[in-house]
Amino acid sequence: MPQEQREPMSSPPFRIGCPVWACAGWLGTLYRQSSRRESWLQQYSQVFGTVEGNSTFYGLPDDATARRWAASVQPGFEFCLKLPRTISHDLRLSSSGPQLRQFLKVAEILRTKQVLGPTFIQLPPDFSPAEKSSIETFVSRLPEEFPWAMEVRHHDWFDSAAEEKWLTDLLTAHCVDFVLFDSRPLFSRPPNDDSERRAVGRKPQTPLRTTVTAGRPFLRLICRNRLEESEAWIREWAPVICDWISHGLRPLLFTHAPDDLFAPTMAASLQQELHNRNNALPVPAEWPGSREPTRSQRSLF
Repeated sequence: MPQEQREPMSSPPFRIGCPVWACAGWLGTLYRQSSRRESWLQQYSQVFGTVEGNSTFYGLPDDATARRWAASVQPGFEFCLKLPRTISHDLRLSSSGPQLRQFLKVAEILRTKQVLGPTFIQLPPDFSPAEKSSIETFVSRLPEEFPWAMEVRHHDWFDSAAEEKWLTDLLTAHCVDFVLFDSRPLFSRPPNDDSERRAVGRKPQTPLRTTVTAGRPFLRLICRNRLEESEAWIREWAPVICDWISHGLRPLLFTHAPDDLFAPTMAASLQQELHNRNNALPVPAEWPGSREPTRSQRSLF
């Protein structure tokens, strides 16, 4: 396994989280029922060690917002920002220097506060090996002081031959993590509801990989809304993740659900499965909302 970019052994053995933190449906479960929106990130970071910053794909926060994010989270938390679509999709990585510098200005605020995880570069589904020179040029110019990860979706990158080897060699050489995208749970059976139907229409079905190219394996597990319909894949990934950890790697794990309401449950289930396999790994943290008295209990005070 690659030796580069390993974290100090005092850092968490893994970080697990969800694709968002601003979900009103978590009031009364993950978050305290009475809490205000501005406290959600702080409560989220009491439970999870990372989050996907998908909002930066669509637009960058101002400096004050980035500083507020950094001040809201627990020590050791990491934001994994998504590279803006203007760079990855509109410009297709080419001639994107000004846009990248603008993004890095925001990322630097989080890096200075030591709460920046790998930025993930998600390439569009039609970005094929025919454009490999654009990837090579872009990756070679990324500042090394920032951590990076890359997700490809075009099936020609998964040929188990020359194109796949070229990409993994490039990412390994530049210590860029390969994003592992597993949507098998989502497509394992017909949708149960509208959110699953929408997800099936949006999410890709890329071939499964467990490729490691740097020190932070970056897994995005696309579950279903019902835990029992996702558990088989959670159990399948647990020994892979434990093996990474035993080799000194520090994985980043993200559980998605078609309805964000269920993402924390998936994350807690995966973390519990990791602990079941290695009791030295932490158990899921208690949710702030679970510590709040129920309505009937509150009436007694």
